[in-house]
Amino acid sequence: MNTDFLSPVESVVLAHNELLPSQAIGNSIEIHSEKDGLPDLEGVKMAIIGVNEFRNAKVQKHDHLKIKEFRKQFYQLFMGNWAHKVVDLGDIHPGETVEDTYFALSNIVSTLLKQHILPVVIGGSQDLTYAMYRAYDDMEQMVNLVSVDSKFDFGEAEDLISSESYLSKIIVNPPNNLFNFSNIGFQTYCNAQEEIDLMDRLFFDAYRLGEVIADVTVVEPVFRDADLVSVDLTAVRAADLGSLPHCNPNGFDGREICAIARYAGISDKLSAFGLFECEASPQGAQLAAQLIWYFIEGVNIRKNDYPFASIENFTKYIVPIDDFDIHFFKSNISGRWWIEVPKNDDPYNNVERQTLLPCTQEEYLRASEGVVPERWWKACKKMLV
Repeated sequence: MNTDFLSPVESVVLAHNELLPSQAIGNSIEIHSEKDGLPDLEGVKMAIIGVNEFRNAKVQKHDHLKIKEFRKQFYQLFMGNWAHKVVDLGDIHPGETVEDTYFALSNIVSTLLKQHILPVVIGGSQDLTYAMYRAYDDMEQMVNLVSVDSKFDFGEAEDLISSESYLSKIIVNPPNNLFNFSNIGFQTYCNAQEEIDLMDRLFFDAYRLGEVIADVTVVEPVFRDADLVSVDLTAVRAADLGSLPHCNPNGFDGREICAIARYAGISDKLSAFGLFECEASPQGAQLAAQLIWYFIEGVNIRKNDYPFASIENFTKYIVPIDDFDIHFFKSNISGRWWIEVPKNDDPYNNVERQTLLPCTQEEYLRASEGVVPERWWKACKKMLV
């Protein structure tokens, strides 16, 4: 990791720490400071990185959230019963060009991934997701990306990369490491019908805002299969962000977005997390801080029952439907469910992925009544592409 890309946490934030109780996060984690330098990464599980890059934001606001305001709110929260070590590596400031910032972020995230440290990126506009995705290029793996956003962010074909077109660049630009994309919280009137149709053609998953609000637990299996999660904080309704311009009157409330962040943290498979488009208001900074708290809480209560770790810890259920069987697996550790996707034996198919797909108990019960899970059908079709 090139430490030249990272600058220490601002002294005004560290001075604020001196007024906090000893149990507060700001006095319980190691922080990159001008005096002490970068923290030692030995034994670290999560590393927080601020990125002050907004030049490719689709909407250029007069005032974005200052990372120092997020830190003030985050540092004053109290630690949970956490076993994992967390450090704050400071900030990546904008390079001479946006591409320079992408390079710096990708380099740092890649280095952390190779050290099995989970980067928690606080941005910045959501196009930084592209830089985080590119960090997986050297990992020799396909990537599942989950975005919490009211929009799909495909953009127009001729668009340069921006906070509302980064997904197109992820799909088109080589190397093509993307295996699956899932959107959580999209609002139909914010997306062209052509984009919605494209999601279907690519066998991507999309969950409407109303569907998730009705039962937030439906997205837990989505996060369980994610490598990288990108959260656009403007997916939260304006009332919960301080009713600022450019915010949407409809969206998740504060409790729902924190529950979603916790689900992301619980995922044994998740290796990188980004929170972007944070709003410049005291309320927005507070919510961003609490969201990250819940994410860290989730990481600390992971069950470590990822299916391929030990299949002996699972109970297998076989459900006959018509002329084929569907195999379900239930974890004896956490009670969570998976469904087996038949392998593609085509030697020309280059998709090397697990054949167990996270699902819900409800999908198992419905399959027992003859209803084939939609996520299973999509996965089977994707294997044939």
